Amino acid sequence: MPGSWSHATFPDMRIYREIAQIAERGLLDFLFFGDGNGIPSTYQGKRDGAVKWGLGWPRLDMSPYIAAMSQLTQHIGFGLTYSSTFMHPFYTARLLNSLDHVTGGRLAFNVIASSRRADAANYGFDELMEHARRYERMEEFMDVCFKLWASVEPDAMIWDRTTGQVADPHKVHAINHKGEFFSVAGPLASPPSPQGRPVIVQAGVSPRGVEAAAKFTDMIFASSPGLEKQVAHRKRIDDALVLQGRDPAGIGIIWDVVLIVGETEAEAKHRHKLLANALPPEALPVYLSHHSGFDMSKLPAQFTVNEINAEIVKSNASPVGFLNMAQMFDPDQQISRAEFFDAMADHATGADHAVVGDATQIADYLEETFVATGERGGFMIAHPTGVPRDLLNVIDFLVPELQRRGRYRTAYRGKTLRENLSDDE
Repeated sequence: MPGSWSHATFPDMRIYREIAQIAERGLLDFLFFGDGNGIPSTYQGKRDGAVKWGLGWPRLDMSPYIAAMSQLTQHIGFGLTYSSTFMHPFYTARLLNSLDHVTGGRLAFNVIASSRRADAANYGFDELMEHARRYERMEEFMDVCFKLWASVEPDAMIWDRTTGQVADPHKVHAINHKGEFFSVAGPLASPPSPQGRPVIVQAGVSPRGVEAAAKFTDMIFASSPGLEKQVAHRKRIDDALVLQGRDPAGIGIIWDVVLIVGETEAEAKHRHKLLANALPPEALPVYLSHHSGFDMSKLPAQFTVNEINAEIVKSNASPVGFLNMAQMFDPDQQISRAEFFDAMADHATGADHAVVGDATQIADYLEETFVATGERGGFMIAHPTGVPRDLLNVIDFLVPELQRRGRYRTAYRGKTLRENLSDDE
């Protein structure tokens, strides 16, 4: 697409180097990387469509890329995604501790409960783990991680050059965890990292997901389905946090937004039209199948959203993912296959929920949403159009406008990601 890289193709390290340096110039908090471990095969039970159109594939483990980008930057943080459904907490805690050292305390961990069959098949699962069980495993997974990160006390390391003593053994503790899913002796065989532990991000939307997120997360990731629903979601999060004995004022929501910023409104609208036509029609059902957990080749000629969602829930995929995807429909109203695909074409590209305009218009939207949802958190900016062009537009047009309003930092003041996220400048 116009504005996308013409000199490099994934996974060229130059792409990531350029993103990191642009983002740090714009004083962003962190770069966030989602993940998936399997080639999507929900549509027709085949991988062909995903491979052909590059949907959820190819993907690399981003940990070495984060390590490399951190050496080219000084302040910006990095968000890494791993699945508690498949990964082991000792390996994960050790890796994240190592990356927090390498980045100088700039790491965030996005922990997910996986709901995609292509991923499950690569970890020895014939079927998806039941929805509630996924969150039970996540809670125990994070409990083990927290214990491991705390198993070596902050002042345990001595490094005495005279005596040769490395650490105080009284400050290194086994955790001896024995739970339903994991048995881990500990301690973590690593020095405490600059942040002690990474910033924890989680995106639970279902009631069970919200309950889990309220127990351990530092920051919650959520979609932007409209201001009324976002205010209601903030209320649900706050209520869940209070039930866990936590202060809602200390937990922010980062709202997922598709921003198309132009130097003028007309320029932004032009780029919006490009986005609306970005996904080939043949790729649409492949995309929808992967993200809903339902094979769209089996979609009836007439159906209701609730009927399809019942099939999705029965298969242990996300009970709310498809409902959020199809929120433009009355869930009990009969719709045709053609009506559904017409509406979902814009959703799949992000065109239907993109915020489009010049810097002043975009800043107005962000400020209104930020105030209405309690001024706790911020925004996760998605770039499905031409990158790096659309990232440059955010940095060069939107950031100065937000700074003019006193809504955006003018310099990094913390040494770690956690410190910068807590900076109330």
